[in-house]
Amino acid sequence: MTSALPRTVRAVDTAQLLDLAQEAAMHGFSQRLPVGWLREHLAAEATHYLFPTLVQRLTHRPEMPVQWRCRQLLTVHTGEQILGLLDVLPGTFDRLPETLDTASKKDIVSRIERAVSVREWVERTAAGTGS
Repeated sequence: MTSALPRTVRAVDTAQLLDLAQEAAMHGFSQRLPVGWLREHLAAEATHYLFPTLVQRLTHRPEMPVQWRCRQLLTVHTGEQILGLLDVLPGTFDRLPETLDTASKKDIVSRIERAVSVREWVERTAAGTGS
């Protein structure tokens, strides 16, 4: 296991993403969505994507392990893809299988760059302008 940030994208299904969110909650990581929210809003049969963007070391909390802050492209029950953040242990991320080719990874990173945030999506759907 290394703390060097990989420049890759990993695909996970909804069950795997819920496990990752549960692990983040168990460790008290700051960037995560509640598991209940994810269960309610994610498309059950969707593929979601994680893209590590930051090594998170909490020097003021030395008991906390190093984390990789990942941007995540989530597919919600409306079929839309939205942007979230999730802190993941490096070893956990490393165990996720590498299943995407280079072109797919570039496409996903491009979609991440254009995606609306979870907050924007929640506000829009609460205002009745989304499904």
